[in-house]
Amino acid sequence: MDSVHSEDGQAEGPSTADQAPLPVGLTELERAVIAKLDDDKALDMVLIDLRGKSPMSDAMIVASGRSNRHVGALADHLLRLFKEMGLGKVKVEGLPHCDWVLLDAGDVIVHLFRPEVRTFYNIEKIWAVDSAHRGAGAA
Repeated sequence: MDSVHSEDGQAEGPSTADQAPLPVGLTELERAVIAKLDDDKALDMVLIDLRGKSPMSDAMIVASGRSNRHVGALADHLLRLFKEMGLGKVKVEGLPHCDWVLLDAGDVIVHLFRPEVRTFYNIEKIWAVDSAHRGAGAA
């Protein structure tokens, strides 16, 4: 698993040889999204805790896909996950082109980017996330 970092850049929580540490205190939905993205080989996942910072959501997860097709597949698999978890009314933007797909599941917002698009928009900086914490294996 690529490590998942919280907004302060720290990877926390239990770790095993097969699994990188996860930030402490994740909800079931946040854990499920991160696990699905990891299973689908998403790159450079970042978790931004919005609790107390924004009324729009509790958490934002940002990840990259290798190509438009990979971003689209990540989004499709997350939509299936949300439906399985009883969140059938997820708002989605950006699916036709899959450069940047936004999935708004209420408590969790997921941004999926192609690497070039993610670099251009630098959404982590908007939320004051130190982008230097990203793993060396990121594209």
